[in-house]
Amino acid sequence: MANEKIIKQKDEEVKALAEKIKDAKLVLLTDYRGINVTDVTSLRKTLRETNSEYKVIKNNITRRALKECELVGLDEALIGPTAVILGSEDYLAPAKAIYEFTKKNDYYKIKGGIIEGKVMTAEEIITLAKLPSRETLLSMLAGALLGNISKLAVALDQVKAQKEANA
Repeated sequence: MANEKIIKQKDEEVKALAEKIKDAKLVLLTDYRGINVTDVTSLRKTLRETNSEYKVIKNNITRRALKECELVGLDEALIGPTAVILGSEDYLAPAKAIYEFTKKNDYYKIKGGIIEGKVMTAEEIITLAKLPSRETLLSMLAGALLGNISKLAVALDQVKAQKEANA
């Protein structure tokens, strides 16, 4: 039978991870087979810039933490070596960073995850990661609005000129 000290330690790990999962906007589960030290160091640095953390946690601990958070549907993702990425501030930036890393490294795969408390498949996460950033979308919206305002100004100027010509 397992040592009581080890059981208590694992329970504490599960509770700590469950708290992080509850607070996180993004939880990604990835298959890290084949990643070398240089690549993982670079990935961790990129993720730190997005206020996210990259951890390799035993699947059983992760499974128990997800169960404690009442999140179901990720059992298939917890097969084989699994790295957990936790993003506490934003879900898009770390998802984009992981997606970009998977494009450069064929062996690295997104298995699934949780975005703002909703369990998502790898395909759904990849779709979100492909979207332009918030700033890009806002600038696109501003450009579209500015274009319409310019057209309105030209049309009003022509109406004014036509009225002056008729007067």
